[in-house]
This record gives sequence, C-alpha cells and structure tokens, in this order.
Amino acid sequence: MTGQLSMPARKPVGEGTYAVIVTYNPDLTKLAALLEAIQNQVAGTVVIDNGSPPATVEWLNVKDHPTPFMLRLLGENKGVAHAQNRGLAVARELGAENVVLFDQDSRPSMDMVARLLEALVDRQAAGIKVAAVGARYLDPRQDNPPPFIRIVGLRLRRSCCSEPGAVVQADYLVSSGCLIPLSAADAVGDLRDELFIDYVDIEWGLRAKSKGYFCFGACGATMLHDLGEQPIRFLGKTYPSHTPLRHFYHFRNAVWMYRQPWVPLNWKCVDAYRLLLKYGFYSAFARPRREHWWMMTRGIGHGLVGSMGRLE
Repeated sequence: MTGQLSMPARKPVGEGTYAVIVTYNPDLTKLAALLEAIQNQVAGTVVIDNGSPPATVEWLNVKDHPTPFMLRLLGENKGVAHAQNRGLAVARELGAENVVLFDQDSRPSMDMVARLLEALVDRQAAGIKVAAVGARYLDPRQDNPPPFIRIVGLRLRRSCCSEPGAVVQADYLVSSGCLIPLSAADAVGDLRDELFIDYVDIEWGLRAKSKGYFCFGACGATMLHDLGEQPIRFLGKTYPSHTPLRHFYHFRNAVWMYRQPWVPLNWKCVDAYRLLLKYGFYSAFARPRREHWWMMTRGIGHGLVGSMGRLE
C-alpha cells in the first residue's frame, strides 16, 4: 500500500537534503511537532510507516497536513533497517544529495540540519570521506546528554562536547538525527535488514569505518530524543531501559556482531564486556526480571547460531 503527498516548492537551507522519518504506532502529537520542526530545514520529508494501526494510517493519509510529506506504507513491521533503506531509496528518487534520519519521537532544534551540513562540508573540504554526521541528543528523562563514543585500544573514550561548536570523531552514531551523504551510503551499502532493530546504526558505522569512511558528532547540532522506556534509577544515576523484546534484539545482534570477521577484535572485547555488565544489571533491576533475563539469554542463543530477522 502506498500513499503520496506532493512536495512543497521551496528552497530551504537544507536544499538537496531530505528528511526520512520511520514511524510505528507513533504519538501523533510528537510526530506533528517533528514534522513542523524540520519543514524549513530540508527540501522535503519522506515518512516510512512500518505497519502502524489503521487510525495512524488514516492520519498519515490526510491530504491537508500543514507540513506536507511523501508517504510510503510498508503494511507490516519490517524493522527499522528495512524502513530506513526504503526511505533512502525514495529520497534518492527525489534527487536528494543527503538524507537526515529521524525516529518518530525526536525533536530537533531549529538549526540542527544547518549545523550538521556545516560540519559535513567542512570535513569533506578537508578531504575526509564522511559516512555521517550526527546530532547531540538529550533525553529529558536522563541526567546528561550521551557522549559520542570511540574505542581506542581496549578503552572506551567518551567525547562529551566540552565546547559547543566542536565536531568530534565517533565509531558510530545514533541513527536519529544522523545526516548521511548518499554518496557515502552508496559506497558503504544498505543497513542490514536481518538485524531488524538495535545495533543497526552501530554495524553500519563500523562497516563504514572499515571502508575508509568516518562518522562525526556535531556538538552544536542538538535535539531532544526519547531513548527507550522509562530509565532505571540506581545509586543516584539513571540508566536507559528497554522492553524485554528490545533486549532480545540488542543481545542477539551484539553477539552476531562479535562473530563477524571484519569487526575489530578490540571493539569486540570492549563491547562484549559492556554487554556482560548490561546482562547482570538488567537481570537484577529491570522489571519483570525473569522476562528480561530470559529474552536476553534467548537473544544470546539466537546470535550464536545466527538466527536473524524478526522474532516471530
């Protein structure tokens, strides 16, 4: 099933850049706010719906939205990687040079895309092959903005943006708020459908790095973004939490990554140590404990035998 609304005729700051939003049973108030926030930052917007209920599809198909967008309905949940690949393909058909990805509950600042483009152009002018440039996001429920991450040797280095205008290198970027030149997407390849959700952005970022392309975080490009479920508070700090099903995908895909020969050994060691800590923490503190423990354990088993795709 496919729906379409015409693109508005305008030349915003982000001419040549299209937004791709993946939706799945979204909060329509938040989605409308996202559409409004980006409408003057990009040349057009593509919405890929991953099998939302009929009421949401009806809202998406309304023809008099104040913020027009092009709509593609997948009809069923095919996973975030498949939906993002579809969005990249549609944007390419529209003549896009760059695509900025969004989750349905992200809220970018009014100059976010311009800041990302500035960082992209500067790095490209320096002769760097740029895979993507990502925004610095803040989950209002968390204590601090998450840092951009690199693994050097056997140490995980966090770049916490001590200077507002800094641009820092990262091994990977959270997909929402991530600006990707389509030339880089062509060189690196599609996101992996079989991962379905979780580690999709990590895998793509590391694959890009293995091909000589680099990811950067733009500290001055900011947005609000809800990461997962209600965070867990422990010893005065908050930690992100997810549903048991998301923990299944997280652990399965992590173990699948460790089995890939092209992933650097030091990265596997550091990430596996962090995964072990998460296994213990969520088994003890995520509710319901038994369900989280079982889905994480099941995910590890699926990752070891390479059972991928959507969990039926």
